[in-house]
Amino acid sequence: LAALLVGCLLSALFGLLDFSEFELQLATPVWTTPSFSLAAAISIGIPLFIVAMASQNLPGIAVLRANGYHQVPASKLLTSTGLLSILLAPFGSHGIHMAAISAAICAGPEAHEDPSKRYTAAVWCGLFYGIAGIFGATLAALFTALPKALILSIAALALFASIIGGLTQAMSEPKEREAALITFLVTASGMSLFSIGSAFWGIVAGLLTLAILNWGKD
Repeated sequence: LAALLVGCLLSALFGLLDFSEFELQLATPVWTTPSFSLAAAISIGIPLFIVAMASQNLPGIAVLRANGYHQVPASKLLTSTGLLSILLAPFGSHGIHMAAISAAICAGPEAHEDPSKRYTAAVWCGLFYGIAGIFGATLAALFTALPKALILSIAALALFASIIGGLTQAMSEPKEREAALITFLVTASGMSLFSIGSAFWGIVAGLLTLAILNWGKD
């Protein structure tokens, strides 16, 4: 928060803020009658499912494990998010999943020193998501007014502690350091293949590296 305030102050001093398109307005709900389309289910639904599983659910569970939440059952998490997606799909909320970046922020030690109380960060995250939805157009215009470099810097700082914690735990086992490093590098590269993001391919590259390095070993 301090970095954001200082960044906004410096941007204002150097004349980098542009509020020409900023306008305070509330979101207006628009009713859309749900309808089933086989073509949309094949061309849009299946790719979105693969992307959600590969780029959000799998990394999201990995983030929980990296932060010490080993007791959380992955099957129940996937089942509950899947059922909620089905129930809320007619209302436009079809993509409920384990958000990887949000999980990295909410599950890390910076959210709360006590791991059993870090859920409060997720509660506040949901509250601010609701506010962001109500003032969606206003917030979008507000972020457009800020310099792109400032937004990227704040996002990087928000994930800094989570990245350090994840890398520290990933590198703690000498036999798995190469695989962990390759996983991180491929994921951070931002590559996309077959419309699937780098988070999935990072895990694939790490698993392949681990399999090659341990080939023929007991």
